[in-house]
Amino acid sequence: MSIEHSIRQEASHQEQAVEQDGEHADGPELRGSVEQEIQGKVDTNHHEAAGRGLTLVAEEKQQAREMELGRTRARWDRRQDSDREARTRDVAEKGSRERGRRFEKRAASVDQWRDPDAVDPRAEMGREELAEVNKQAVRIKERLKGGPTTAAIGRRLAERVGRGADLVDASVEVMEAEWMSEGAVVPIDRIEDVPRGEVSISGTVEVLWAPKHPSISQVGLIADESGKTKFTIWRKSGMPMVREGEQVLLRNVAKSWYEGRCSVALTGWSEVRFEDREQWW
Repeated sequence: MSIEHSIRQEASHQEQAVEQDGEHADGPELRGSVEQEIQGKVDTNHHEAAGRGLTLVAEEKQQAREMELGRTRARWDRRQDSDREARTRDVAEKGSRERGRRFEKRAASVDQWRDPDAVDPRAEMGREELAEVNKQAVRIKERLKGGPTTAAIGRRLAERVGRGADLVDASVEVMEAEWMSEGAVVPIDRIEDVPRGEVSISGTVEVLWAPKHPSISQVGLIADESGKTKFTIWRKSGMPMVREGEQVLLRNVAKSWYEGRCSVALTGWSEVRFEDREQWW
């Protein structure tokens, strides 16, 4: 027998001895009894046993989380489709109306017509005076090209007349207030007076000039019955091309000044409406 063979046999005998010693060291396999397994399943799955083995803080957090889930899922009306969202919206709207009413009540100490319980001032006018107010309201509505209704304008006129103002002065005040409001179509000769950086105007494209810069799409003059001003359409704004003689409505155009004169420019926030084409961009 060779020396190499004898060394291999000795190593194999040593490995077997180690494995046998390990098995004897581990001892017999320990398994729970049938009663213990049943009790373990009960402790794990039964709802009354939930939280066992946790610390007191962890157990209280778990109970609080379960209570919150149960309260959130509970439906007040016990129906499959809850109207909780609709009821919440109604409550919010009611609260908003009440707050607005309280505000108007406080404002009535300065302006009596702000009182929500105040009688419509038109109801206290004579027939002829009311007819003049309504006629003037129609005229103002025609000049505004949008904005409030004729009835709303008539009430504002009646309020000012009720304070002692002349009908002509009241008409001027209402017209000025509407022109200065956001979104109103302003006469071209009044755009300098508007305390905003953007205005809306309507008029006829009188003339177009050749742009002197590649970033400009079109440049020209727009005019209405009150005056005229220069307008510029930037190429990046994506606005449509206009033609000479067209009646257009330009909304949200930016004001700018050059040598003391006010002009407007169409940007990406602007809108163009062609009254002849009945289309807008």
